[in-house]
Amino acid sequence: MKLVDYPVSWVEVEPGSVLVGSDNRAIIFGGIGPRHEVSIGYRFRISAEPIEPSVAEDLIKSTGAEVASESEWELAHSRGLISGGDGSGVEALADSTDDYWGKQCDGRPLVKKGSKPRITRVWRSGNASPSVMAHEKFGGPQNSTKMRLVLRDTPEWSSNPPAIPIRRVGSRVILEEAVISLIVGIVPSFVWAFFNASPGYISEGWLNLVLGGVFIGLFTGIFWRPRQPTWYLESGNMVQGK
Repeated sequence: MKLVDYPVSWVEVEPGSVLVGSDNRAIIFGGIGPRHEVSIGYRFRISAEPIEPSVAEDLIKSTGAEVASESEWELAHSRGLISGGDGSGVEALADSTDDYWGKQCDGRPLVKKGSKPRITRVWRSGNASPSVMAHEKFGGPQNSTKMRLVLRDTPEWSSNPPAIPIRRVGSRVILEEAVISLIVGIVPSFVWAFFNASPGYISEGWLNLVLGGVFIGLFTGIFWRPRQPTWYLESGNMVQGK
């Protein structure tokens, strides 16, 4: 079948830049990071709405269409070019990862080795939010996850694209966690003990106070952590913002 024979509407997307990911690494309210800029230098067509799995598979086989990358999806969505169709449901993108370290930022999907979760978008009441799906839940006869497809004018990728470093700056995270535990947990524990505990408790139970303070500091990571730097594209390289 030809492309025009499928009941799919396509929209043109011009080259441009978009921010992808989250700068919040809290467990509940955060998202996949680091937040970063992606520069897409090619034109592409993207399906205006998510496509049923059976139709998407036929399109991929017969027309050369591919599942959209998260970066392509974000660029099209930021311009108001795509929607969720009936307003609800889940659509799968081409990326499979639990973080963006090492990502090549030219529009291509990030597919990491191993059992990494599939990047998805969840539509509710016409609004989309980022999410992930375990690979074992994707596919199969009972799967209702739709797909967003693209047709790229330039199917070949650059051999030297801008990329985020492979590993995060570990010392920065360790220092941040230590400071949070000290300020939020350890110091308040000793202050409480000074005013409320029995005489000699601090000298005898200081280790418990320290461990309790560390636990409290780490526990706050469920709800809050300082915003993390965003990576921007400058002169062909990815540079960490301040």
